[in-house]
Amino acid sequence: MLRTRFSEALKESLRAKKQREVATVRLILAALKDRDIDARGKGNADGISDAEILQMLNSMIKQRRESIELYEKGGREALAQQEKEEIEIIQSFMPKQMDEAEVSEAVKAVIAEVGAASVKDMGKVMGTLKEKFAGRMDFSRASGIVKQHLG
Repeated sequence: MLRTRFSEALKESLRAKKQREVATVRLILAALKDRDIDARGKGNADGISDAEILQMLNSMIKQRRESIELYEKGGREALAQQEKEEIEIIQSFMPKQMDEAEVSEAVKAVIAEVGAASVKDMGKVMGTLKEKFAGRMDFSRASGIVKQHLG
């Protein structure tokens, strides 16, 4: 489903001559192709799943946030703005992100579900969260909330 959305978005942005969108969607498609090739090498002929695509998009957003921070420290505002625009385009393909309260509720539910009692169980909790909420949750923020609840 996401694959067709990428193709349609590329066609639309080419027609509308939106250069930033064209470039960003092409970056997404290139990253997807790389991951599909990797998956085929491991015996998965269909390529990666939608959940894995969402994880890939999350990592692309994370990379851009790190770049923005570096560009702003270096006084490169134009490049930082470009990265921000790319983040917006990538996020348009993702489901609505959970807010802080929703993340906290989900963390509490998963902690109860897996029976986590201490920080040693954090791996189990994070694994379950990633399985259930791929693409909808910022896991770097969620890990802090998990530590609060388990610590």
